[in-house]
Amino acid sequence: MTRVLVVDDSSTMRRLISAALSADPDLEVVGEAGDPLQAREAIKALNPDVITLDVEMPNMNGIDFLERIMRLRPMPVVMVSTLTSRGAEATLAALELGAVDCVEKPGGADPIGFGRLAEKVKIAARARVRSRTARTDAAPTDLFSPSNKVVAIGSSTGGVEALLNIVERLPANCAPTVIAQHMPASFTKSFAERLNRASAATVTEARDGDPMVPGRVYVAPGGDFHLEVEGARHLRCRVTHGDPVSGHCPSVDVLFSSVARAAKDHAVGVILTGMGRDGARGLLEMRQAGAKTLGQDEATCVVYGMPRAAFELGAVERQLPLEKLGPAIRNLTNKETER
Repeated sequence: MTRVLVVDDSSTMRRLISAALSADPDLEVVGEAGDPLQAREAIKALNPDVITLDVEMPNMNGIDFLERIMRLRPMPVVMVSTLTSRGAEATLAALELGAVDCVEKPGGADPIGFGRLAEKVKIAARARVRSRTARTDAAPTDLFSPSNKVVAIGSSTGGVEALLNIVERLPANCAPTVIAQHMPASFTKSFAERLNRASAATVTEARDGDPMVPGRVYVAPGGDFHLEVEGARHLRCRVTHGDPVSGHCPSVDVLFSSVARAAKDHAVGVILTGMGRDGARGLLEMRQAGAKTLGQDEATCVVYGMPRAAFELGAVERQLPLEKLGPAIRNLTNKETER
């Protein structure tokens, strides 16, 4: 049984969240708190397995409170956010700090629904949560000359922090890179902007028809879109509406499979932390087409699900800790060092 503490300044929202979680027989709501000060005492008294945390609250906002949690007593946290741009920015900051996942507050025609909240809380309970430390290393300044390879990266739970770790190490003229991260539609544009601020390369949300050129990183739009790579001599992004594949939209499998077809052995595939199997089959197709394939190792994953599935399928050529994936991608796409 997973014990959950619900933290939200709205008593109505606390009741709705508690009701949604209590409907799952594997979850027990052991307490509620209306602000971080109450939550701090509740954590000490109740020792919950997971916290659901509102972004905006009185006395101390949820981001500041999360930073203290991850510094002093790391534990699984699922953020509950609004759909506003401000809410998206704050939630991305929370995921970067170490929150395991996020869920959108209900609204509109579904005033009491929370979608996959219970599932995300149960995943969070099994996640590896560690104290976060500031990253001081930046992209190497040595000469980089991009080869004719493209890079495809897939991630899910824990992917925000992992992708930041990789993207901030990319050179300004990096190999063209496409990313599929499982994320709500309202968050992907803000996420691309956050990555862009952290990177010497240019990071944008992918648009249909974008040419794949060095120095550019393309993030798949969330919602009901898939990102693919197509073309022969001149590769470009293809963004289309579609149904979930491997349970997700955007799907990592869809992205990887398209890269296997379009780029064949002129590609590098990377699968990062996440729950489930999305990306395993597509990465195997990439490896069978001659691409180099990398997987994040178990010790540095928040959830060792997607990389495990890919490794067990034989899709991963090398498993590496997160901090070594960025340099490995650089070496594999540099004319001077690729092998």
